[in-house]
Amino acid sequence: MNNIALNIASILSITLLYSAPLIYTALGGVLSENSGVVNIGLEGMMAIGAIIGSIVGYYVGNPWLAFICGGLGGMLLALLHAIATIHFAADHVVSGIAINLIGPGLAVFLCRIFFDGAAMSKSIPYANKLPVLFKNIFTDQAVASSGFVKFLDIVFAQYASVYISFILVLLMYFILYKTKLGLRIRAVGEHPKAAETLGVNAYAIKYICVLGSGFLAGLGGASMSLAVVSNFRETLISGQGFIALAAVIFGGWRPHGAMAACLLFGFAQGLSVFLGSQGIKIDTNLLSMIPYVITLIVLIAFVKGSRAPSADGIPYERNK
Repeated sequence: MNNIALNIASILSITLLYSAPLIYTALGGVLSENSGVVNIGLEGMMAIGAIIGSIVGYYVGNPWLAFICGGLGGMLLALLHAIATIHFAADHVVSGIAINLIGPGLAVFLCRIFFDGAAMSKSIPYANKLPVLFKNIFTDQAVASSGFVKFLDIVFAQYASVYISFILVLLMYFILYKTKLGLRIRAVGEHPKAAETLGVNAYAIKYICVLGSGFLAGLGGASMSLAVVSNFRETLISGQGFIALAAVIFGGWRPHGAMAACLLFGFAQGLSVFLGSQGIKIDTNLLSMIPYVITLIVLIAFVKGSRAPSADGIPYERNK
């Protein structure tokens, strides 16, 4: 396989790896905002998911338990957002900002407690990370020298979290557009009072969606510390939650649209990582800017025609 094909395979592989945490988190944003609750606290929920996943992964050694616990950590933080925005009808943006302040701070606090005062957790052994699927699955002795087979091996040898993220996209699409629950979620996001006149408990739907949003964002954070890297550090998330939020908007508040946007942003991150690994004489700060610059360009160029659910971000009070 020539160097160009090898480089393309490497970029695609890195793209999938970095897209997965964004997909989890963006799906959380899609779920919450379709019920009418803006969740800009995804960043903080990812941070909690990352540190909880790292703690459980290091001390327990079970990556699947660590992955689920990371999601539950994000869900607990989302509960605060749900109570503030649904029960007390607080401003969704203000509550989300508070979550983004609490999450990273609490994550570092927990890291210092469990890892001897350090702001970076100890590395999780490779055996305790999420498993890599389809490694060398395409390799066959008869075609071992085939460039195409090597290409497939590089691209598809991914952590399990990558494949689970794409399965969740299909599941989210099915729930939102093919089930009664999805119809109720979208009805509450468009007009909660009208939905309640038809017997739908708008508060319950919103709570379910916001908690589910936190769980998914927590999975996104945990996939960072259990797959993309092998530990937690202060800069691990560093804007991933906001990129996922941009993917929600760019994707038109739809699961498949958000996934496509996450792949684009993941490609930007993959490209910056790849270029950095090639020893190209470009300032590392400039390379790190690539995903965020592309995010801004996409938002400026494409979100003008996007339409959020009608009641998205509007506090709903049943008695008014």
